[in-house]
Amino acid sequence: MKKIRKQLINWLFEKSMMLYCRFKNKQAWNITTEELLQMSHHTFGHHLGTFLNQNGFELIPKVERHDAYHVLTGMGTTVEEEIALQYICFANGKRTPYLFGVLLLGTLILPDYASLYIKAYRFGKNARTFHHFDYKQVLPVPFHQFQDMIFSEAMRKQFITYKSTQISAI
Repeated sequence: MKKIRKQLINWLFEKSMMLYCRFKNKQAWNITTEELLQMSHHTFGHHLGTFLNQNGFELIPKVERHDAYHVLTGMGTTVEEEIALQYICFANGKRTPYLFGVLLLGTLILPDYASLYIKAYRFGKNARTFHHFDYKQVLPVPFHQFQDMIFSEAMRKQFITYKSTQISAI
């Protein structure tokens, strides 16, 4: 049954993302994964390119920062991690209709990961504000320097360890 609920959420993500992008009033970055991978290995941009390459993704025009959030927070792309990522962003102060929709529907359809969502919320709440950055401008910044500015290393390790145990346990 959980597999079907996850498929439903994936389908909702795909359909709603297309609609959301159509009405998004932002300028696309016009950067490919290959261009990101050509950046210096220590940069945020290279880490973003590696994330995209490992997952077989390209940046989605107008919502590129979403993948930047994955890289910054260390969140993967499973359904439960996508929902947890939105909890991190919400706790960090981000407010969009799409985010509220993901939180509401994701939590109602997949409550199995409630403890992960709570921990993600706390992780985002304890982090320095990161949702407001122009991530295209952050691409050449040293990755670890930027990440350390937002999260303490201990905080990241604790959350990543918790996340791994929670996802594998359920």
